[in-house]
Amino acid sequence: MPAMGCRDVHAATVLSFLCGIASVAGLFAGTLLPNWRKLRLITFNRNEKNLTVYTGLWVKCARYDGSSDCLMYDTTWYSSVDQLDLRVLQFALPLSILIAMGALLLCLIGMCNTAFRSSVPNIKLAKCLINSAGCHLVAGLLFFLAGTVSLSPSIWVIFYNTHLNKKFEPVFTFDYAVYVTIASAGGLFMTSLLLFIWYCACKSLPSPFWQPLYSHPPSMHTYSQPYSARSRLSAIEIDIPVVSHTT
Repeated sequence: MPAMGCRDVHAATVLSFLCGIASVAGLFAGTLLPNWRKLRLITFNRNEKNLTVYTGLWVKCARYDGSSDCLMYDTTWYSSVDQLDLRVLQFALPLSILIAMGALLLCLIGMCNTAFRSSVPNIKLAKCLINSAGCHLVAGLLFFLAGTVSLSPSIWVIFYNTHLNKKFEPVFTFDYAVYVTIASAGGLFMTSLLLFIWYCACKSLPSPFWQPLYSHPPSMHTYSQPYSARSRLSAIEIDIPVVSHTT
């Protein structure tokens, strides 16, 4: 990939930013949905309806079959959660959202640095730790961390559901909020992968780890003054004008 093309905002960084936004929105939805676990209570009385209890991270809702209204809506469930996997998710998902939002901010800063930069390479920017490539690299690491934090406890819900069925009765099933969160975590990993691919494709090997773009620009010699033979031997070159008199 050409060096100048790597300094531009192109499809890889824009697609990763949009994918990150969609993944964070999915994590928000998974956090707020009351559909993490279902407890289905079946009655053999023909005069009564079967009851399903929908358990979320913050609320619990009980509904009769065929009804969309909650017979019982517990808004204080978040403080009395007695299931370990849901308790872990109460801390893991908000933490993952905060990390992912920080990564989105860094990604946006990196895109702005490349979009509004000067066409002439900046020597001071080459020596700064915070440039567009550094922002994208750190953002990719944060996206990967956010995906790990949200994916691990979400998968644990599936195994913990099996544990509950063995411990009590086979009446527990996990609901679609698990799929939403796992898909969102996969989106965070995809976002991280896109940023890493962009970084590795644009990185020049002799440059420092966090500076792939401005460390050794190919046209740097056109912006620097040529040195004389004496400047190779001394750190400071002082040019003294010589005045000649004509007779």
